[in-house]
This record gives sequence, C-alpha cells and structure tokens, in this order.
Amino acid sequence: MRKLIESTFVSLDGVISDTDPSTASRAEPQHWGQPYWDEDHNNYAGKLLGSAGAFLLGRVTGEAFAEAWSTREGPEAEVFNNTPKYIASRTITEIDWNEATVLQGDVAEAVAELKEQPGKDILKWGTGELDRALVEHGLIDEFHFWYFPVVVGAGRHLFEGAGFDTTHLKLADIERFDSGIAVHVYVPK
Repeated sequence: MRKLIESTFVSLDGVISDTDPSTASRAEPQHWGQPYWDEDHNNYAGKLLGSAGAFLLGRVTGEAFAEAWSTREGPEAEVFNNTPKYIASRTITEIDWNEATVLQGDVAEAVAELKEQPGKDILKWGTGELDRALVEHGLIDEFHFWYFPVVVGAGRHLFEGAGFDTTHLKLADIERFDSGIAVHVYVPK
C-alpha cells in the first residue's frame, strides 16, 4: 500500500494562502515564501517529488497547478506534467492537463482505492476542503508542514474551515534549513 503525503507551506502565524476574495496578496505563499527557497528547500522538495508516483490535488490547487505547469518546460515541469494527477472536485468533470483525472463521487473511497494500487507514494499539496474527507477517514499517512520564518498577518489559516473533529498527530521528524524553514513531519497517532 502506498502512502498519502500532504505537503503544505505555513507561516509562523498559521497562514497558508490568500483568502477568496483576496484580503492581501501578500498572503500568497509565492510572495512570502520565495525569499527562503534555496538549495535546501529545492533538495527537500525534490526528495518529495522523487517519492511520488501520483499527485492528489483539490480543485483550486489543481487548476492553479495546471495553469502554472502545463506550459513550462524542463525536468521539473516534465515531472509535474507527466505524473498521474487526481483532482478532487464537486464542480468540474475534467481539467485540461496531461495525465489528470477528476475524481467525482465519494472522494474518500476513490483515494482509498488509489492508495491500494501498486506504485510510489501519492503526494498532495496544500490544505483545504479536501482535507475534511481525508482526515476524517484516516487517509493521510504523513503531513509535511513547512514552517517559514515569517509572520504574514492576513490570509487563510491552516485547516481553516476544514470542520473535522480534534485530530491528534505524532511528530515523526523535523528538517531544519539554513534559511530558517523547519519542516515538521507528523503522522497519525
């Protein structure tokens, strides 16, 4: 059985992204995170990418990634564009991105079936509505929270509006980068 790994950038005040409608574009991780993206960051991200045989994304992240990656070229773009991607959505039935499939119906059941398939791990980016079903059904095997040494002051917070019950996790590892990023790896308790 392969693992489902969630990877999320988090500011010290818990911000993971901008809100919709926008309250402050500074809350977008590409604005506050980029000054810290260095060789350590790239190596760790590459390690996660290398462990993945498929990607799982919510609709919002899936549409953003499709727009960002589908027109890029190079080795990293090849990984994003040629790896099977599963987009969970209640509102779209297809997405224009190579190797992408929209999951419809019972997402927890679909993800459980994906985890049973042979192959490398499934990597999920971001934290949002999809997490409600994944956490409630115990489908996430590892959380990789990338804590950045920045206070954003506005934006959507980690698990904001997820609506699941108290969930206890166990700290499995911490990776520290010279830039000040600390990746906390948590597993179900």
